[in-house]
Amino acid sequence: MTEDLAAFRLRAAQCSGGTSSSSIKNMVLRIVQAQQVKGRVLDFGAGTGELINLLDRVEGIEMYGADILPRPATIPGKVQWHQQDLNEPFNEHQRYFDAVICSEVIEHLENPRATFRNLNSLMKPGGKLLLTTPNQENIRSYLNLIFRGHFAQFRAPDYPEHITALLRLDLVRICAEAGFSEPTFFHTDYGWMPITNTTWQKFSFNLLGGRLFSDNVGMVATNISKDAGSSRI
Repeated sequence: MTEDLAAFRLRAAQCSGGTSSSSIKNMVLRIVQAQQVKGRVLDFGAGTGELINLLDRVEGIEMYGADILPRPATIPGKVQWHQQDLNEPFNEHQRYFDAVICSEVIEHLENPRATFRNLNSLMKPGGKLLLTTPNQENIRSYLNLIFRGHFAQFRAPDYPEHITALLRLDLVRICAEAGFSEPTFFHTDYGWMPITNTTWQKFSFNLLGGRLFSDNVGMVATNISKDAGSSRI
């Protein structure tokens, strides 16, 4: 690597575009509604702020943003922004948030276990962690692994944005290690068919969905860490 680590991480973030597909954002909104998320909510890896703008309209939610990229001009002025390399620990806002959203971020970071511990430290006792990431357990990804030696969303063109591929079992284990409850999983019900230019959903008239036919997976877990006994108001 010819560039230093900080420059490499910034370039990787810039390559990602700082956004995600509408199917992923819709899944996040469904989880937020189902979990009745309220209070202070941190968008960890907020990118261009699209998710902040969507969630800021939800009654009872006070949005915050954090990213290695600068504050987007498009988010409301009331939203506090924290610019920082997300691979590094946060020194602010300990036990401050009622929920943290980490959407399409963990696959960009170098150490998922350190990231989960960092997120746990930011959350109040009983706080909710909502996370989305590429689904390695769908048909397209299985076929890519068998015939090409890598998961579907971890091809050469996906590097250096996508560097950490996680299975559901990995997320279950990391949650247990980092002081979270066992996660509940969700899927976008949107996924591309192999060697075609169409989705499983268009092909099947929306009959196919779930793990095998979704490009992305979501999870929600609760902060049950024993050292989360006090929160800063």
